[in-house]
Amino acid sequence: SLQNDSVVAGGGAIEMELSKFLRDYSRTIPGKQQLLIGAYAKALEIIPRQLCDNAGFDATNILNKLRAKHAQVRPGLLG
Repeated sequence: SLQNDSVVAGGGAIEMELSKFLRDYSRTIPGKQQLLIGAYAKALEIIPRQLCDNAGFDATNILNKLRAKHAQVRPGLLG
């Protein structure tokens, strides 16, 4: 049974941060390269999605929480 669905560092956090960085970067370049980088960014999110599925969590809900956390700029962090 699920007791806690809080987001924990690790468990796909690095892949989500890389995905965010690559998506942001892809918006700055034109052409097919933009699509390729965007596709790679999307592919990185498969790792945390699979971890959520394996743990029995709602992957869509958790990934949305992760995206929101990674979108916040916090003092002292590179983000």
